Amino acid sequence: MGSPEGRRCQLCHTAQASAADSPRGEETSYPLYPGHIPTSPLQKALLAAGSACMALYNPYRHDMVAVLGETTGYLALHNLRERMKKDPEGHRILQERPRIRLSTLDITGLQALPEGTFGREYVRFLDDNRVSPDTRMPTKFVDDEELAYVVQRYREVHDLMHTLLGMPTNMLGEVTVKWFEAVQTGLPMCVLGALFGPVRLNARKLYVLTTDLIPWAVQSASNASCILHFYYENRWEQTVESLRNEIGILPPPVISV
Repeated sequence: MGSPEGRRCQLCHTAQASAADSPRGEETSYPLYPGHIPTSPLQKALLAAGSACMALYNPYRHDMVAVLGETTGYLALHNLRERMKKDPEGHRILQERPRIRLSTLDITGLQALPEGTFGREYVRFLDDNRVSPDTRMPTKFVDDEELAYVVQRYREVHDLMHTLLGMPTNMLGEVTVKWFEAVQTGLPMCVLGALFGPVRLNARKLYVLTTDLIPWAVQSASNASCILHFYYENRWEQTVESLRNEIGILPPPVISV
């Protein structure tokens, strides 16, 4: 008998194989962008179910979290795109389609920026948490080329949100960021992570989350402008404090866990 994780993964693997190999209708018979895998509604439902099971079982399976976001997020992504189009800076991002990758970042230059600047603190976040912008999964299952970029942009600014919110990549930090992103984006994947992520926290951390972090994250997200409206690549020399103020993010609470 296979492992519990293997059994949970079987549904998602079956759906991915079906999406990659089975005949498709005329509407989705060809890729719309590099890496795109066209899928039918049934295939999307299978992918969503399988990836949801795996993401709940292991929240650090970023590949499953990515699949869940793509297969359940059409309405939220459409809304985010329309909001970006109505904002001058957001519209420019949709036109120019910048990417946040090691190949597009001047890491040495960012490390040389003064303490407290957005670029310096972002690189510090990457170093302290041993993460890389290149680990973000490419979009595969979104059947709209522009929406595929919107979800890719969301993924690539996720670590920037950690930096601005002052949250590490441990479970408490991730759940806090997910609450912020859930209110900001409306993506079902973020809502799921916000609601079910806390079950893995101990009593002390759960108390801090519910009494301090969630109220702050929800208030900040409600108060802030859309996080996809900002051309962060042009803000590296801006201080974290001033960028928070511009976006509308409230100062993080001081916590002890």
